[in-house]
Amino acid sequence: MTKPVLGYIEHITLPNFGIACYAKVDTGACTSSLHADHIEPFKRDGERWVRFHVQFDNDHHTINQVCEAPVVARRIIASSNGQRSSRYIIRTTLAVAGSLWPIEISLSNRGSMKYPMLIGRKA
Repeated sequence: MTKPVLGYIEHITLPNFGIACYAKVDTGACTSSLHADHIEPFKRDGERWVRFHVQFDNDHHTINQVCEAPVVARRIIASSNGQRSSRYIIRTTLAVAGSLWPIEISLSNRGSMKYPMLIGRKA
């Protein structure tokens, strides 16, 4: 199977969450990251879930979506500036370059960034 070639910036969708936006492709980052605020863990049928708000508004994007997903893990992730933080990890489907890919995403506040999502090398 031939893998698609991605550029530095790609238009993506997260169909499970109804989100479409531009994302930065960063092979220096291991895990993909999605902007999220008001992250609230909760239980559903005995399983760990998380509810989060993706609200991102700049010249390139306007997103205002409340999402829910099962929690895969909680991991310590180092940001590009070396700061480490504990983040919830979820799984979802990424649609990019005409293909669908199952990926893991960490939830973090990317409000100061230009793009609401970063696609890491594991994706």
